[in-house]
Amino acid sequence: MEYVKKSRSLLKYALINVAVVIALKLVAHWLDWEIISLNPLFSGIVAANVFLMGFLLSGVIADYKESERLPGELAASLETIAEEAASIFAQKNAAPAQDFLTYMVAFSEDVREWMHKIKKTRYVMDELGRMPYFFRDLETLTQANFIARLKQEQANIRRILIRIHTIRETSFISSGYVIADATTYLLIIGLVLSKIEPFVESLFFVSVITFLMRYLGLLIRDLDNPFGHYEANSVEDVSLKPVDDAICRIKTLASSKNGQN
Repeated sequence: MEYVKKSRSLLKYALINVAVVIALKLVAHWLDWEIISLNPLFSGIVAANVFLMGFLLSGVIADYKESERLPGELAASLETIAEEAASIFAQKNAAPAQDFLTYMVAFSEDVREWMHKIKKTRYVMDELGRMPYFFRDLETLTQANFIARLKQEQANIRRILIRIHTIRETSFISSGYVIADATTYLLIIGLVLSKIEPFVESLFFVSVITFLMRYLGLLIRDLDNPFGHYEANSVEDVSLKPVDDAICRIKTLASSKNGQN
């Protein structure tokens, strides 16, 4: 239901743009401001703008498809580390393993809050940097290759966090958005000031082209940040369910071990 509500929000903004343009078209018609004659160059401008939009869309889609994998990979690394700590605790019944499990619960919740921009990146990276101190305490409780595996998973978590931070804080070719928006608005202005007969057909074509250009532009900007869960109007966000499910399982592991203690 939340996704449907946000999708309607995106549609609403596009329709508001259409309504404003139609109102301007009516005003231009009544005031006889339709001073541009319709010619084949308009179709060329439309085709050029669609091509530019397609270029931007293909660029953001590449990052979006990569972003779909990141929450699952992050969840797998978090859960792998927690399961290893639980295994050590089950074998040795050692306090360092239990403390590590408690830390993993807190850290995984920090990651989820970071996804919603409640926690800052620097704080989460600092918390991740505490992990080797727990590894040091576990070295005497398990084999060295297990500790090496935990360190690899820590490095994988760091890589994923940095990649997510880069994706959500960096726009795809900002100058491309500028030229796309400029071309769209110039095209709309040209359609508003162009004389198309009959007038009812002009309203139809102007509204359809405006809706297509503006909705596509809004969609591309939304896709540019697949981790916009902290934005009220962000629609096309990747699912964080793998992370949420992993946190639940980590909490279950920690609570069961605490119950055994």
